[in-house]
Amino acid sequence: MPQMKGSLIVVGTGIRSVGQLTTESIAWIERADKVFYIVSEPIAESLIQRLNSTAESLQKLYVQGKPRLETYKDIADTILASVRGGNRTCAAFYGHPGVFVLPSHEAVRQARSEGYVARMLPGISAEDCLFADLGVDPASSGCQAYEATDFVMHHRQLDPSCSVILWQIGVVGEWTYQQTGYRNSGLPLLIEKLTRYYRPDHGVFVYEAAVLPECEPTIRPAPLCHLPYVPLSSASTLYIPPAHAAIPDRDMYQRLGLAL
Repeated sequence: MPQMKGSLIVVGTGIRSVGQLTTESIAWIERADKVFYIVSEPIAESLIQRLNSTAESLQKLYVQGKPRLETYKDIADTILASVRGGNRTCAAFYGHPGVFVLPSHEAVRQARSEGYVARMLPGISAEDCLFADLGVDPASSGCQAYEATDFVMHHRQLDPSCSVILWQIGVVGEWTYQQTGYRNSGLPLLIEKLTRYYRPDHGVFVYEAAVLPECEPTIRPAPLCHLPYVPLSSASTLYIPPAHAAIPDRDMYQRLGLAL
């Protein structure tokens, strides 16, 4: 298939764009014929607009009551229309552009299937910030991570001997965009499922990364049973520390030549 004229580069602005937007991402934003972006705060928006005068926000595609999957399709279609028009297109997303950003993956996949050059650059995600702010090393005990609604809806199995991260606990079971907040009626189901693995008094943390310079992250510790009383937003992440140490496999210890 011949290489097409248009191209796509997808970048992330990080959680705090000031300091977390990489020099490589900045260069791609500056040189693009057309820039689209979705960011979470005005400093990032102002920075992108200064870097490239063609910059256009796609936040307008989020409409009250509109299914989020429909919005994601519209975002990908808008980006692809620019690529198909022959433009060197850059799409900038809040955080890591490949973490909880469905339209970025779809736009890259579709562009490549049509013969365009398309790639994604890594960025700093909320998970990276969580590890730093909570002092968690995912290698020390292992780490599982699930989107909260996905965890509730499927037969996922947790290992209480490792760290667990559940994303988007403030929008469990919510399928549409809401400007004024979410009812989060699915939260009791999430807690019900978690109590299969943890005592009600097991300590957890509700975490939100800081998005502005010199601001502190939001870290709310609570026992699992008190989670319904902790303020939540669509940006809330649940971190669950290990409940106990991992159980040694004595046979494997011996086969590795190690002593317990």
